[in-house]
Amino acid sequence: MIVRMWEAKAEPYGFADLITWVCETALPDFDHDPLHLSSEVFSSTDHRLVVISKWRSNPRALPDPPPTLVARPPHTWDFTQVDR
Repeated sequence: MIVRMWEAKAEPYGFADLITWVCETALPDFDHDPLHLSSEVFSSTDHRLVVISKWRSNPRALPDPPPTLVARPPHTWDFTQVDR
């Protein structure tokens, strides 16, 4: 399993719209991908939005958000579980 973390810093005026874009436009397409296991969306008080998605393999990237909603381009990291 691969866990992808996507993080974006929203413009303060665009935070609600960025949340709506992620939840209603970007993520629903993942539901039809057989490699996608699940996704969760988290927000912070400093206008950051994080999406944690779990994949069987080959995680797909979220599309680029509308540039007017973000203060900088989003960052993405992939993680695999550590056996302990």
